[in-house]
Amino acid sequence: MPLIEVTLGDGRSAEQVRDMMHAVHQAAMQTLNIEAEHIHVIVRVVSRDHWSTGDSTLREMDTADAPKRPAQADVT
Repeated sequence: MPLIEVTLGDGRSAEQVRDMMHAVHQAAMQTLNIEAEHIHVIVRVVSRDHWSTGDSTLREMDTADAPKRPAQADVT
């Protein structure tokens, strides 16, 4: 029984998340040749202020005029 976990930044509608869950179920059923009731999908929604890439939060990246934070010097 596969457990598929997906983490998304917030801002998507419930309908979009549900459509994605359906597509994940369909893909798992087709590729693993198993029934839907044996597939578990968990979607975690994370605040865009609590997810960063390259030391910028998703919220900062959403805002075109947000200043980029300077990279910190590597301390060894």
